[in-house]
Amino acid sequence: MEYLLQNFNVNFHYQVHFTSQLFSPDNNCLRAYLEAQAVHTHLKKILVVLDQGMAGHHAGLTQQIATYLKTIKGFELAPEILTITGGEGVKNDLPLFLNLVNAIDKYKIDRHSYLIGIGGGSLLDLVGFVAAVSHRGVKHIRIPTTVLSQNDSGIGVKNGINFNGKKNFLGAFAPPQAVFNDSQFLTTLEKRDWNSGMVEAVKVALIKDLAFFEWMEARALALSNGNMADMQELIYRCAALHMQHIGNGGDPFESGSSRPLDFGHWSAHKLEQLTNFALRHGEAVAIGVALDSVYSYLLGWLSESDMKRIITVLKNMQLPVWHPLLERQGGQESPVIAGLEEFREHLGGQLTVSLLRKIGQGEDVHEMNLEMLYKAAAITKSMQ
Repeated sequence: MEYLLQNFNVNFHYQVHFTSQLFSPDNNCLRAYLEAQAVHTHLKKILVVLDQGMAGHHAGLTQQIATYLKTIKGFELAPEILTITGGEGVKNDLPLFLNLVNAIDKYKIDRHSYLIGIGGGSLLDLVGFVAAVSHRGVKHIRIPTTVLSQNDSGIGVKNGINFNGKKNFLGAFAPPQAVFNDSQFLTTLEKRDWNSGMVEAVKVALIKDLAFFEWMEARALALSNGNMADMQELIYRCAALHMQHIGNGGDPFESGSSRPLDFGHWSAHKLEQLTNFALRHGEAVAIGVALDSVYSYLLGWLSESDMKRIITVLKNMQLPVWHPLLERQGGQESPVIAGLEEFREHLGGQLTVSLLRKIGQGEDVHEMNLEMLYKAAAITKSMQ
């Protein structure tokens, strides 16, 4: 039988910029980027979605954004800046998702226009998904405002919202056109958000970079106490490792089942859902990293001393390492551990979980011993 073969490559590239006070009139970073995209034939449009919390914590921010963007040659700012509540709740709000899609239509944001999201990871996930599905792809720019979004979620290629109680069930892989990390936005973070964002750096160091882990190990207390210079270096190094894996790992859109950047995440996603997102994402990941590190020790891979080093770093960052939902509940299996099958479904195909052969070297396994998981959970409980 005859057939036609189609084969083509699509090259994606984008820059992640590191700056401070992005919307100050004398900061040319975003202006220079956008003006380089302008054309002489028509004005391109910009629509901004802003985290309401950031607008509240930074007096005059909404007006400052509008004033800055109106000066950019070749662009026209939409008549309003859309201000929405941040946090995980926005990913559970289907009416809000549709309202933002309607705004794309209302303000005639086409495929040559730009949708700019300013906020934490949840808001950026939502805005990126809105951009991905509107007109089959509107250009979007991310301006992350939290530690976690600046070092992980905001610099990657995933977008999505939750559905039927399942995290990121609806989503799309759509790289941003550019990312602008503004350290000034970190100065008003709640302490929980400051601390919990660091766990993604711990995670990526554990599977890829011993030296980076040792750097954080020496500075964990200073980082948790608000050392901005150290935090900026942590964000930069973490972002670089994530981008290196996405760009050079051979599977940027996760077509396969191996996802080393999800180390510690199989239980974290379930914990978030079961606690109705009372746990921050980073806090849930810290518990997941602790659990899987202890499990790696019980497998005989990770030494006891290295396992304890990991737990100590997490605790010095003032992060949790255990949760009661890791235990059996009233004679029933732990709902977290029972969620392994849901994680396999999320991956598609074979269960694949990243563990630690040693600090700085991750390795995939395709099955987990449930009794050993309960033992690992008991050890993390004793070390909390």
